[in-house]
Amino acid sequence: MEGANTALLAPRVIKDGEILIEKDVPIPLIDGHVLYCNIFRANRGGAVPPIIAFTPYGKDSDVAVDFKRYWDFVLRDHPDVVQGDSSGKYLTWEVPDPERWVPAGYAIVVVDSRGTGKSPGYYELMSALQTRDVYDAIEWAGVQPWSNGKVGMLGVSYLAIKQWQVAALQPPHLAAMIPWEGMFDHYRDFFRHGGIYSSFFMRLLWDSQIAVNQNGNANSPYRDRFTGERSTGDVIDPLVLAGNLSNLYQTGLQHHFDDAYYRQRTPIAQRIEVPFLSAGNWGGLGLHLRGNVIAFEQAASRQKWLEMHTDTHFASMYLAEAVALQKRFFDHFLKGEANGFDKEPPVLLTVRDPRGFQRRKEQEWPLARTEWVRYALDASDMSLGGTGTGPAQVRYEALGESVTFKTVPFVEDTEFTGPLAAKLFVSSATTDMDLFLTLRAFDPEGEEVTFKGANDPQAPVSQGWLRVSQRKLDPNRSKPYRPFHPHDGQDKLTPNAVYEVDVEIWPTSIVFPKGYTMALTIGGKDFERAGATGMMKGSGIFMHDDAADRPAAEFGGANTIHTGGGYASYLFLPRIPRD
Repeated sequence: MEGANTALLAPRVIKDGEILIEKDVPIPLIDGHVLYCNIFRANRGGAVPPIIAFTPYGKDSDVAVDFKRYWDFVLRDHPDVVQGDSSGKYLTWEVPDPERWVPAGYAIVVVDSRGTGKSPGYYELMSALQTRDVYDAIEWAGVQPWSNGKVGMLGVSYLAIKQWQVAALQPPHLAAMIPWEGMFDHYRDFFRHGGIYSSFFMRLLWDSQIAVNQNGNANSPYRDRFTGERSTGDVIDPLVLAGNLSNLYQTGLQHHFDDAYYRQRTPIAQRIEVPFLSAGNWGGLGLHLRGNVIAFEQAASRQKWLEMHTDTHFASMYLAEAVALQKRFFDHFLKGEANGFDKEPPVLLTVRDPRGFQRRKEQEWPLARTEWVRYALDASDMSLGGTGTGPAQVRYEALGESVTFKTVPFVEDTEFTGPLAAKLFVSSATTDMDLFLTLRAFDPEGEEVTFKGANDPQAPVSQGWLRVSQRKLDPNRSKPYRPFHPHDGQDKLTPNAVYEVDVEIWPTSIVFPKGYTMALTIGGKDFERAGATGMMKGSGIFMHDDAADRPAAEFGGANTIHTGGGYASYLFLPRIPRD
């Protein structure tokens, strides 16, 4: 290992009542390098299941200090997450709470990913090498003297995404996992929605959460909660430091199509065989929704469950009901308890209703009793779901105001739960256009009904995106309710020519009460609710605003939606019959 930093950190042991904390414990990697972890386990003997949380955000960071801007919202809405059996003093961003898990008979192992925190090396987001590092961490935890050999994984977002990736490698000691609000398809779920670069999020993630925690970063504000020291290890010369990581934002900008960069990161679903509980968020538009559903549908695991919830991104994993569900799952698969979890229906949904949400168990996804219905768009009166008339069209400026089609008020309570899509006939005055579709709900007084989303406090019902030059479909992977675009090239538009396109809209679950209306808003830029201020205007942080990806000369022209006659534009919806 010539040129490598071989000086290992000295592990420290801290006893806090019944919790034993081992800090900066080295995990050897197959290539001779090392990761560092913190282990929280009971201050007594006995073998317990390890739960791995693999993070680039700092195993030593303090969520109440280093992620205060998010944590304050959690405490405002859910003060109970630091009441009862937890003070929150060991909480780290998106990591299971040791105070709730160690007394329940588990060990929490929080690992700094290579090139972040205390772990030296080169950092590249979601890389194959990083996934192999997770494999090594699992296998190491599985043979520790305090381990029962059955390793689990639990964590939010990045910590969930890595679970899908490593599960495809099939590490022998991985016995079960709970990917909570992750993503699966690295092109469609994360970098490029419908082919459009999710640029703002890439910049935000990179600047505020990844680069700031780079190993050797002397300017990191993160401090070890136990020692007060900077938590990014020994200082590295800035000239060297800059070469120790791959810039996420620039990488995403360079890879326009679903090339080997994304395919190497998107797991082979048929290789995922471990039992799992996939937890997604209906309000996770732009990142934490589609992947949890797709992975549940496609993974080869014989024992798999899908749970769909609401609320904010960070809080949901720590709520009492969620922790109870997680423990019951792991008690069965990691401890072997005969608690009946394996007999649970495979789907647990939160059905959103403006009058109050309902939790409901189902036997499959999409639901077998679904009535697939088409709601026609009619540009002559901007209606949605009518009988339609002759040909009509509506024109809008791509970078100006969007257009909205609305239903008449529902005559009875109507539920839509499942995947959905739109078929549109469109034209542009330029050689390309981006479509931004937003499904919305309005009450009888005309006020929009919104929902607390994972990243926007007033999220719409759902959203979909498509770059029209990437409209080509894969007929073998497409379904009426979920078109699949290979995104393997582009076919530019002839100005003012009409094109038929199919747009995937992310799955949803909502009841429109009697008297409410549904609306489909279509525009050429990110959805912004009229009158909204600040960053959160309806699309949260998942915006597509990079001039290099969306030059105004091409994506700022006049767009047209064609309806009726030979242009049967419609919304394809999963209506659930009333009991």
